[in-house]
Amino acid sequence: MRRILPPKLKQKIKDMMLDIDARIDSTLFSSAKGLRELYERYSTFMDRFYVGRWKRWVIVEPASEGATIGLGGLVLMLALAIPAFRETADDDWLKKSDLAVSFLDRYGNPIGSRGIKHNDSIPLEDFPDVLIKATLATEDRRFYDHFGIDIPGTARALITNAQAGGVRQGGSSITQQLAKNLFLNNERTIERKVKEAFLAIWLETRLTKNEILKLYLDRAYMGGGTFGVDGAAHFYFNKSARDVNLQESAMLAGLFKAPTKYAPHINLPAARARANVVLDNLVDAGFMTEGQVFGARRNPAFAVDRRDENSPNYYLDYAFEEMRKLVDTFPKSYSERVFVVRTAIDMNVQRSAEATVENQLRQFGRDYHATQAAVAVADLDGGVRAMVGGRDYGASQFNRATDAYRQPGSSFKPYVYATALMNGYRPDTKVVDGPVCIFNWCPQNYSHSYSGSVTLTTAITRSINVIPVKLSIALGGKASNPAKAGRQKITEVARRMGIKAPLPDTPSMPIGSDEVTVLEHAVAYATFPNKGKAPIPHAVLEVRSSTGDLVWRFDRDGKKQIQAIPVSVAADMSEMMSHVVSEGTARRAIIDGIPTAGKTGTTNAYRDAWFVGFTGNFTCAVWYGNDDYSPTNRMTGGSLPAQTWREVMVVAHQGVEVKEVPGIGMGQKLPPQTAAAMAAAAPKVIDTKPGPPPVLTKRGADILVRIEKQLDDASKTAAKTSATEPPKGAKSSAVTLPESFAAATPDDKAAPAARKN
Repeated sequence: MRRILPPKLKQKIKDMMLDIDARIDSTLFSSAKGLRELYERYSTFMDRFYVGRWKRWVIVEPASEGATIGLGGLVLMLALAIPAFRETADDDWLKKSDLAVSFLDRYGNPIGSRGIKHNDSIPLEDFPDVLIKATLATEDRRFYDHFGIDIPGTARALITNAQAGGVRQGGSSITQQLAKNLFLNNERTIERKVKEAFLAIWLETRLTKNEILKLYLDRAYMGGGTFGVDGAAHFYFNKSARDVNLQESAMLAGLFKAPTKYAPHINLPAARARANVVLDNLVDAGFMTEGQVFGARRNPAFAVDRRDENSPNYYLDYAFEEMRKLVDTFPKSYSERVFVVRTAIDMNVQRSAEATVENQLRQFGRDYHATQAAVAVADLDGGVRAMVGGRDYGASQFNRATDAYRQPGSSFKPYVYATALMNGYRPDTKVVDGPVCIFNWCPQNYSHSYSGSVTLTTAITRSINVIPVKLSIALGGKASNPAKAGRQKITEVARRMGIKAPLPDTPSMPIGSDEVTVLEHAVAYATFPNKGKAPIPHAVLEVRSSTGDLVWRFDRDGKKQIQAIPVSVAADMSEMMSHVVSEGTARRAIIDGIPTAGKTGTTNAYRDAWFVGFTGNFTCAVWYGNDDYSPTNRMTGGSLPAQTWREVMVVAHQGVEVKEVPGIGMGQKLPPQTAAAMAAAAPKVIDTKPGPPPVLTKRGADILVRIEKQLDDASKTAAKTSATEPPKGAKSSAVTLPESFAAATPDDKAAPAARKN
């Protein structure tokens, strides 16, 4: 390189580099000198403001630290406020919460309603003064004085709760509660409380105090499926909110805290006790005197008796949530918020499912140590015909059919066998039932023994645990981790069939350790009789506006079914699962003359007991267990779940043309001797010493309730006539029960009406 460049050029390059280096050094020196001079000038200027001695530590330092902390706090508040204000991004934020839906069953009969129908017909000034005072005294006494957050009230609630060691007093203002009702949910998290606080301040800047109070009175949930004090007044007292008296106002104001707990149609004594607390609040707040509330204490409010009204509340909650999601898909230009929705529910099946669950738990729940159950019935299109989300909606609104994730146990195995059939296996393929381990986990069969070489049909019929685990390993092929690769295939098939649960990858997943919901499990099974097509679970069949215009229809606008598994695989699986019912663990589910197939499921420590099965018309899943995950008393899927499934499905098929199941056909009519033999060979309902015999069925309980109601009416009539008692010595007329009681005998049975499938 030195030889190539001429000497003069090399000298020029050296000079240029020296010049660049000198310029850099000069620039750095000048910059440093300039910065030093600038700093000296700044120091000289700031020395004028120097404060020394005590003034510095008492005034300057605290002010500086306060400014620093305040600036950091403002940045933090802005970061926390952004998620809250996103909730108000829609221009129609106020109208968005106005959704009101009236629900009909599949035949067009009203079954209930959900949502808030904004009622502007009663201005705030027309509400009784005692109702306004009772609300303010109980919920927010400084409502007209604070800026959306009652800081003294919040501090007082924190101190009270800390002293009590639990939640005894709420600190949320009426504005905060309205913000929660309009924009948020009921989850108890710090994030939700922060959003609630910012949204409360935002509401205070947008609305007047009277507008906030009016919205609160109209939007708050008041129990019994009602929203707003006017709806609650009509539901509980059969009158407008304009006409409620002091004792009724106190009972309504007491519902804001816990509408389900204090709903008078469910627990009248608790509602009256809560109303008495509201009367105390009125006196403590100085709104009324003890003499003014004395009459209300002595004569508490009476609520309309609605014990005979039985709405499918779990189903309505599910349908309303589906409707909320559906409305979000409508064009933004569509402003209608009041709808009439025809659902897929069949009230005959719904009542049968509710009564069957109650009867089974009433008779055998104590022996089995089981307190809860869930049922979901759907047709092969995914339309939900019936849903039981728990034993008592009044005691718990948590829907165990849609929101509870429970281990399915062996009822998950059909997804494993379907995957195997899609990968070259046949129902008569033999697999060795023997020891197998994945790392340090070695599954055991229920019998703690092995059967040697068995077919897949025999394995699913006898609910062998080892075979699905071996299949998951074999499905992985030559992958580096064949068990994991096989489980991924199983998960993919379950997803295509409709399982939306997380399904984490665990070695025990093939035998049902991953949790699913009752509804999605039931509808996923419909893939087998539906020739491999996975239906979409849905409650809504048709949506119309308040004027009757058709807005949406499932068969036209809903999601279409996909081919989840081949038709041949679906037929083979149906045939395999039919053996579970006819000769396996689910013989209690046999329905004479109707082709039936399914799978039982029992989890570790007997915490969950399942039976999921289908016919050519319907699919149904039944779960029994406990909310606290405590074990049952050796309950298996072949006991109460299979028995419940049969009773519900017998009613579901009344008046319906029975369809064949691909792979099974139309089933066979069992001879009386065979049916009796199978019934005798079926597993006993309880393996332990039974308790006292059942003496009260659901129908019997209903009759007793009706008798109690009639006696209450009779006593009220007697009380009214006591003021006009005949003179002493005159004959008193006997109180006669109405004729309707005479007709309420246990033998009364209404003939089921024929229904189209």
